[in-house]
Amino acid sequence: MSTLPTIAILGAGSMGGAILSGLLAPSVTVTGGIRVTNRTEAKAAALRTPGVTSIALERAPEGNLEAVRDARVVLVGVKPAMVSDLLREIAPALAPGAIVVSVAAGVTTATMEAIVPGAVLRAMPNTPAVVGRGVTGLSAGSRSTADDLAIARAVFETVGEVLEIDESRIDALSTISGSGPAYVFYLIEQLTATAVGMGFTEAEAATMVNGTFLGAAELLAASGEKPAELRRRVTSPKGTTERAIAELEAADLRAVFDRATAAALARARELAAG
Repeated sequence: MSTLPTIAILGAGSMGGAILSGLLAPSVTVTGGIRVTNRTEAKAAALRTPGVTSIALERAPEGNLEAVRDARVVLVGVKPAMVSDLLREIAPALAPGAIVVSVAAGVTTATMEAIVPGAVLRAMPNTPAVVGRGVTGLSAGSRSTADDLAIARAVFETVGEVLEIDESRIDALSTISGSGPAYVFYLIEQLTATAVGMGFTEAEAATMVNGTFLGAAELLAASGEKPAELRRRVTSPKGTTERAIAELEAADLRAVFDRATAAALARARELAAG
């Protein structure tokens, strides 16, 4: 069981909505309730459940101020370009001791601390948070206490695992766990196309490839072994898998991933620079 203080989620889109789902799990209690805001009534209405006050800004222009009053944790889920304006809007209404956590890429804690008076943190969750399998990087600002960090960590642990890292590494983390689901989906996409090219139907290919990726990931998690060891066990000497792995090694996938993540990191720094 996890007990958390009052939480406001400003901009409950896909990621904010995923975190909301985690907070509504039976094993989680949020004392004082949860407040969420969205621009439209249609989006706000879809999130109204017991324990959740869902505010439509088109009907309540001061809804963000209403949401953050007395909230211990304020999760900022709007797009990066909107973060500074939103922080300026809510700063006067923040409760003493409020923790402001942004999930926006490229917005530094220094930028946030220049606008709001208290503790700020940056979080970088990934999309598997939607199914409770997320990996979130969490970085504390200069005014954050150990208690602030612990509370923020507990929020994101409702949707998966959390890594506490220095802010200097959060952009690098985004190229691995943040972008990582897209790399996996791309590999699944390509292996599926190969299966179809071998004569399997789309449905058959999806069963083989999706099931194999899911099963391999679960085996890795359950076994406690390193992936290299599990690969070795599948790769019989002079067998078919060994021949296939040789082709993959000839393509130098490590170098491909090095280049891909370097490109993503360069772009993250460009975005952060404005």
